[in-house]
Amino acid sequence: MKKIQISPSILSADFSQLGNEIKRLNDAGADMIHVDVMDGHFVPNLTIGPPVIKALKKNSSVPFDVHLMISPVHKYIEAYANAGADIITIHPEATDDLQKSIDKIKEFKIKVGVSLNPETKVDVIKKNLSQIDLVLIMSVNPGFGGQKFMPEVLNKIKELVKIREKEKLIFDIEIDGGINFDNSKLAIEAGANILVSGTTIFKSNDGNIKKNIDLLRKE
Repeated sequence: MKKIQISPSILSADFSQLGNEIKRLNDAGADMIHVDVMDGHFVPNLTIGPPVIKALKKNSSVPFDVHLMISPVHKYIEAYANAGADIITIHPEATDDLQKSIDKIKEFKIKVGVSLNPETKVDVIKKNLSQIDLVLIMSVNPGFGGQKFMPEVLNKIKELVKIREKEKLIFDIEIDGGINFDNSKLAIEAGANILVSGTTIFKSNDGNIKKNIDLLRKE
């Protein structure tokens, strides 16, 4: 079984202190930093762009896990790769040619992620799985933090685990959306090995980030 990793979402951080928040996450043992990029078009919210990521990267010794919720995504891949993304995750619905966008990310020698919204079937990316480092399962509809976890997506994780074993592939399975101390265990049992969490990490236990990361990591 793959090691359980925690990727805190800075969507729930104090935006007036983002540099310090990222230092705190590094000190607390985060495995990577999850950066949600939204364009107000593909999803109904706006967040941060490449210059902010480039500035924040200086405060981190762990990888930046950059989730692009923008459309059309292909033309922005280069900017986010150059800004310091270590993993770029895209949505199949946001590109005219998923394989072409996967190849574009690979040009920059960084990891490729593909995200599946709650209603998106695994079949959409089945033929691309050998080219992918990470599959991100959305357990809420993307766009805003603090939403309620949708347990029905756990079946997709189980389906991906079966495909991975059958095809002898090595991609990680990440889950994002409403992850807390209870449903994190369900996600791990289903086969997820990277948990994205924002509200739980920054707000639970009086904001004790290290304690919250350690609790989420427990199987």
